[in-house]
Amino acid sequence: MKTKPLSRRITFLGDYVPRRCGIATFTHSLFEAVAAGHPDAECTVAAVSDRPESYDYPPQVRIEFQQPDLDSYRAAGRELARCQPDVLCVQHEFGIYGGPAGSHLIALLKEVRMPVVTTLHTVLREPDAAQRHVMDELARLSDRLVVMAAQGAQILKDTYGIPASMIDVIPHGIPEVPFSGTRDFKQRLGLAGQRVLLTFGLIGPGKGIEHAIRAMPEIVARHPEATYVVLGATHPHLIAREGEKYRASLEQLAADLGVADRVIFHDRYATADDLREFIGATDIYLTPYLNEAQITSGALAQVFGAGRAVVSTPYWHARELLADDLGVLVPFRDPAAIAAAVNGLLDDPAALERTSRRAYEASRETLWPAVARSYLESFDRAKTSRRDRPSNFHSTWPQAPEPGKLPPVRLEHLNRMTDGTGIYQHAIFNVPNFHEGYCTDDNARAFILCHLLDEAAVPVPAQKANLDLLATRYLAFLAAAFHGSTGRFRNFMNHERRWLEDFGSEDSHGRALWAVGSGAARSRNEGHRRLSAQLFERGLPAVLSFTSPRSWAFALLGSHEFEKARPRHPENRAIRDELVERLLARWNDCADDTWPWFESCVTYDNARLSQALILSGRNHPRALEAGLKSLRWLAGHQHAPAGHFRPIGSNGFHEKDGERAVFDQQPVEAQAMVAACLEAFRATHDGFWWREARRAFEWFLGRNDLGIPLHDSTSGGCRDGLHHDRPNENQGAESTLAFQLALAELTAEEHALTHPLRSAS
Repeated sequence: MKTKPLSRRITFLGDYVPRRCGIATFTHSLFEAVAAGHPDAECTVAAVSDRPESYDYPPQVRIEFQQPDLDSYRAAGRELARCQPDVLCVQHEFGIYGGPAGSHLIALLKEVRMPVVTTLHTVLREPDAAQRHVMDELARLSDRLVVMAAQGAQILKDTYGIPASMIDVIPHGIPEVPFSGTRDFKQRLGLAGQRVLLTFGLIGPGKGIEHAIRAMPEIVARHPEATYVVLGATHPHLIAREGEKYRASLEQLAADLGVADRVIFHDRYATADDLREFIGATDIYLTPYLNEAQITSGALAQVFGAGRAVVSTPYWHARELLADDLGVLVPFRDPAAIAAAVNGLLDDPAALERTSRRAYEASRETLWPAVARSYLESFDRAKTSRRDRPSNFHSTWPQAPEPGKLPPVRLEHLNRMTDGTGIYQHAIFNVPNFHEGYCTDDNARAFILCHLLDEAAVPVPAQKANLDLLATRYLAFLAAAFHGSTGRFRNFMNHERRWLEDFGSEDSHGRALWAVGSGAARSRNEGHRRLSAQLFERGLPAVLSFTSPRSWAFALLGSHEFEKARPRHPENRAIRDELVERLLARWNDCADDTWPWFESCVTYDNARLSQALILSGRNHPRALEAGLKSLRWLAGHQHAPAGHFRPIGSNGFHEKDGERAVFDQQPVEAQAMVAACLEAFRATHDGFWWREARRAFEWFLGRNDLGIPLHDSTSGGCRDGLHHDRPNENQGAESTLAFQLALAELTAEEHALTHPLRSAS
């Protein structure tokens, strides 16, 4: 007795007709086949659109979201979660979704809770970093993965480590047409008496059509009645980039080779009726594609299923489909081989007939009704396996990650960015950018990092032995930056070691004081401690003339460090008390119940203001209260609806009563939040602050608006931030040090929690 499918409410997600795209056609055909084979089911569509004016979608499209708009993906995911179909069937192709390698889709899938079956239309054996991340996330968020060829399943296992039990191999569906001759079709198309060669689909350079055209002179020389028909519009994305340049080059090539009259271009999007007629008229179908890694071709499947002989390059789908002499394979980019294969078939009509019939007979298991049944079985497997999993299996992230799961410390990129002068400001990808030179801000951060890593009570790689040398270089830079006649630290030095100013910004001066205060208290090297203390004492008085609240906060952090080395230093204590009062005055002047903040705009390095007051609050209750209240507000203000950390964007920041900028998101904001929340945790022992610190740190690891890790796990580098549609791929000093400092502080605090006696000693 046949059992009814478990899945009664099915949503198909992908692009959809009338959008002109092979995936849209596939999604529509699969929808129609499943709906016909399972008439009791309620089938709907969630469609991704690539133009703001939308499409005239049929009524089954209930949800629409825009390809480049990340927020619309999340909204679509929340709507799917509300509707809660029994299963979500996703069509995946890297190019049809927004974000790097289509990563916006991941944000949508993180919102849903129903079983997910994802069909992979492309499976790459050698993905780049963004493609690998998307594939790993798809595997994590899907219950079943569908590929259309056994080769795809093997790559999923070998390259991505996906278990075979999670993979279903379901061929590309084809419409049912009778096996027929070509004469009537040719008559209707005005091709009577011709031997028709055909290529169809959206036209673009990857199709390799130029190689088929180059084969035509040799084919026509032997079979003058041969005509090559190229049916299809140019891919719309290619038109947007360069117009009809590629099509014009093909037409010119045919003319140059003297076969313009034997190559016919039909420049239109082929409808189902068009395909029926042209495939019916075809003697030999050509797929001279250039990319071996094409795991599926709907055009190839349809022609094969219509019982037409195929000459193809050996991309993966063709190699698998045409095995056992069901077609002819020729090398890539080899017009002579194409000509020889075509002529061989045209020379022997009986062999051509046998090849066509064998293809038709072999394709009967790939008719759409059979494919639909296989998908329904996959849906049921997904639904059954989901029931057997813990209820929180697809929870995007645990609320409190387990201790010991932090990335290891790696310093390769830090070493790469440092020379005998100091650390370079910027990088081009992961290569130091000499043109931008050095700055005090980054050398100060790097000097602090050396102390944190040197104190670490957890294993650190062999590079730790190099920390004293690195610290010496960074401190030497800070010493050179200090201008004795002005009492100020300079900031920018070019690659020729020339200072570009007499003194730097107030913030850079404050960071330098923080760094040398840390050196005076923490360095194991006596010379470092003494030089650091000297620089701190000489640079501290200038702070009293500063007006930047952040420079006050940085100086306060340095003052508390210096206090550990010189606990009764009168000038340090007096200036520290003055700076605390200044921050509190800012708080009193600006903060209210709806805007508990120090300024009328939330800008950069925001959490440092709160951190400085929390640290000062050990002896100053008002400072502690203001620090905790402002930080709690900032933490809530930097929560995305999905629950992850979303720092204030640098493209406009956030004015009181104004719009909040979401991008660009900077690593220093995540680092500042980690440090401030850890300080609040130490002051209150409230687990809320520990969770907030971890939330901010996980922004580096990919729990962010794009779902993309910022840190480079192979070298310890860090990308320079998140744009609205992609990460900044450069790994400069500020971002790398932000990640490394956050990791060092969180690692040390986690170790203190799990080894309290050892840490106390």
